[in-house]
Amino acid sequence: MFKCHVCDSTESMTEYRTEIFQIEGNFYLVENIPATICTNCGEEIFSRETTENIREMLHSKAQPIRSISVDVFAYHPKAS
Repeated sequence: MFKCHVCDSTESMTEYRTEIFQIEGNFYLVENIPATICTNCGEEIFSRETTENIREMLHSKAQPIRSISVDVFAYHPKAS
């Protein structure tokens, strides 16, 4: 049974998320990751199996399904 470790709610739903991982200075986008989402606070929980599958995929010689170009900005707060 689900119990959120943040708010103790027992209500959840399954959704698919997209996450960006940075490994040794390289960025990897992984789509369609199954996650359990707390319907009260929105906390995302990924199963150990899912986490391990992603780790194996990103550290293996698996080929991505596609590549994208991303614009990069550096945040600089405005002086007051």
